[in-house]
Amino acid sequence: MGQVLVVTSGKGGTGKTTLCAGIASSLARRGQQVLCIDGDIGLRNLDIALGMSDTATVSFIDVIEGRCALEDAPRHRAMTGLVLLTAPVSAGDAACEGFDRMLRQARLQFDWVLIDAPAGIGSGFELATAFADRALVVSGADPASLRDAGRAAQLLRPTVQQIHLVVNRISRRLFRQIGATVDDMMDQIGLPLLGLVPEDPNVVLAAVSGVPLVQYTARGAAVAVDHIARRLMDEKVALMRIR
Repeated sequence: MGQVLVVTSGKGGTGKTTLCAGIASSLARRGQQVLCIDGDIGLRNLDIALGMSDTATVSFIDVIEGRCALEDAPRHRAMTGLVLLTAPVSAGDAACEGFDRMLRQARLQFDWVLIDAPAGIGSGFELATAFADRALVVSGADPASLRDAGRAAQLLRPTVQQIHLVVNRISRRLFRQIGATVDDMMDQIGLPLLGLVPEDPNVVLAAVSGVPLVQYTARGAAVAVDHIARRLMDEKVALMRIR
């Protein structure tokens, strides 16, 4: 039975979508069958981060309403174990029940279902997180981002069994200047840490090149994201050090 993992954040600008794409790509490269679902209704971007922007699209509403089957969702050209359902332009009130039904089917066909939740804590957040088994809350190292991540974690606790923190886009110099520590961030949000990801210009360059980050480079953020994927698979991998 596959696992449903939602990747969310308390605010925009944390790099959540790129992180979701990187983890999905890393899992697929390790032989896992992965379904990515863009949960950001009306504002889809996950296809760009996956290098699938020129691929024919199937939205999760198409599957829920029976116009398409899960098997119709496009596969990544270079990683055939990676499948994408995009976000629709809009979703009706019946989406919640259908979303649950679709995820139950997806658990039988995939090792992992990764949902890229919209930023913030509105109705899109509620739909994306309602039926997840696990969650990653993505935050920056700044106080505002950490506070909003803490609020997202608070809303997840009643329904999601396993919740972890990922601190993304860390500038080593800024990290030293603000005097932050990993323990401080974990204490503020109240979540165990799954990974630290450094700020890396290769994230943007990979998107411009139309390939996933872990295919574009084997350094910096790509290494950190791959380590997160390996920890999700229960491998013992050290956290990336922030110097």
